[in-house]
Amino acid sequence: MATHSFMASLKIQFRVIGALLMREVLTRYGRHNLGFLWLFLEPVLFTLGIVVLWSFTKLHAGSISIVAFAVTGYSYVLMWRNVAGRAAKAIEPNLSLLYHRNVKIMDLFLARIILEISGNTISFILLTIVFVCIQLMPAPADIFLMICAWGLLILFSVGLGLVIGVISEVSEVFDRVWHTLTYLFFPLSGAVFFVDTLPTKVQKIALYIPPIHAIEMLRHGYFGNIVRTHEQPMYLFIVSIVLIFFGLIGVLWLNKKVIPE
Repeated sequence: MATHSFMASLKIQFRVIGALLMREVLTRYGRHNLGFLWLFLEPVLFTLGIVVLWSFTKLHAGSISIVAFAVTGYSYVLMWRNVAGRAAKAIEPNLSLLYHRNVKIMDLFLARIILEISGNTISFILLTIVFVCIQLMPAPADIFLMICAWGLLILFSVGLGLVIGVISEVSEVFDRVWHTLTYLFFPLSGAVFFVDTLPTKVQKIALYIPPIHAIEMLRHGYFGNIVRTHEQPMYLFIVSIVLIFFGLIGVLWLNKKVIPE
């Protein structure tokens, strides 16, 4: 009986999250003709911009593909930035939904997080396939390693999203500051450089930044042994689990503070 009850509750929550996902899609893209297309146009425009910039300024040299470098870097940034950004202030505009008995705060977070993860993953896959087919990028060297790296990036993004989502509900100032910090953090995130190109002392400092290990591992998988990377997957995994743990504690606290009686 207990197992049957658990499975029934699980099915209900899946339906709730599915309904919230559809609501998010319609709210975000349904009223704008190009809304959904921007999910793919934004990384395409950025990639072309990086290619033109590096081609004319000679900022990039070597045997690797500039296009592949830009696509992997920006897709990686979009993942953690967008997941955290959408999780921020997720409760306030959906507060009325919490009057429904089966809708929980975690469902609101998960709907937005799942939508961002799905969109960014599809965008990355489609961009890679298209650019490989038109021979602007070489085929990936190790797809399995890339999948592992992307999985770790998703895990980190979920943890970061939950933590940012909880804190943003507590502090409106933090919500505004966070969006600014994401842009300031972009050049430090590893998206526009290899750790190996940094001075040795700076490398040690850079490797304390958790998501850098995801992009290093992703590029290791894409370019293979023609590049030297410095990823430590276990470090990123542990940090991600810690973030998820604190995020879940924060969600439990919000349940008591926000959900209407």
